[in-house]
Amino acid sequence: MNSGHDERWDAVKERCAALEPGTELVTPLSNRPFRVREISTDRLQIRFDDSGEKRPLWREQFEVLADRLEEHRLAVAGLPPGVEPYATILTLLADFVVEDDEIAYAPDPEMGGGSPYLISPADARTRPERLHDDAILLADLLDTMEPVDPETLETGTLTDLYVLLSDVQHEADRLRQTARESLLSRLGPDQELHGRFGTVRRTTRERRRPRDDETIFDVLSEHGVPREWVLGVDSDKLDIVLAATDLEEEEVYDVEEQAYVQKTEVEEEEKYSRLQGLAERLEELDGEEGEELREELLDLEARLDEALSA
Repeated sequence: MNSGHDERWDAVKERCAALEPGTELVTPLSNRPFRVREISTDRLQIRFDDSGEKRPLWREQFEVLADRLEEHRLAVAGLPPGVEPYATILTLLADFVVEDDEIAYAPDPEMGGGSPYLISPADARTRPERLHDDAILLADLLDTMEPVDPETLETGTLTDLYVLLSDVQHEADRLRQTARESLLSRLGPDQELHGRFGTVRRTTRERRRPRDDETIFDVLSEHGVPREWVLGVDSDKLDIVLAATDLEEEEVYDVEEQAYVQKTEVEEEEKYSRLQGLAERLEELDGEEGEELREELLDLEARLDEALSA
């Protein structure tokens, strides 16, 4: 067996073994997410997150592709689907690099290894997972604030509170919409569905949208209604006029300035790090403190059961 191949295969296994739990990889062209599940002496076992499909990546195929890359660059656009995950794994190594949408051999160790196809555990989470994690962080933050009076909070804490509330709201609303569609398919007219925490029923409401102008004008004419009664100003067309003429905005708009808080950045890595810290703290709880926590959880469960059965 070629010693160079041995070294490269060892590097592949070591790099994959060193990936942080939860790390996701994506194929260069089709952008399919996958994770390395098993590392064996002659293959890697991967699993595609979008389908659950499992696939072995064989050592010999890595050697063939690596030898090819040492001689010629490979355009990402020309990669066959079966080769894509092999290429992704190779870009994790220090002697391969992605440049100008091509994968190339990089004998200079400082050039390679910065794979653009690697997604950190924080960024690889699904939306439900992000909502779950953000809700935990929000609950932990609220637990340290008694009472919850924004005016008394230090600026950094208040900023964190706003960001977490915003993130939980947005992700919860997206998930709520998905749940709504599923419930609608199960709800008949005048039917109610009951869960432990509440009840839902199907409701309907009307939304009106004007028909095309000619249809409306014809009907108005039939009823002797002057079309001028329903004609108004189109704000989109008005903006075009403002841009194309010397007309001033204040001449056609009442302008009122309103101040609001805009979330401009979310530190997902910092949030993920905090989550890891919370998980480690819970694992370390033992003795009297751990027993108190377990008793609190059991008491909460008992009170919920009592309230729901009342």
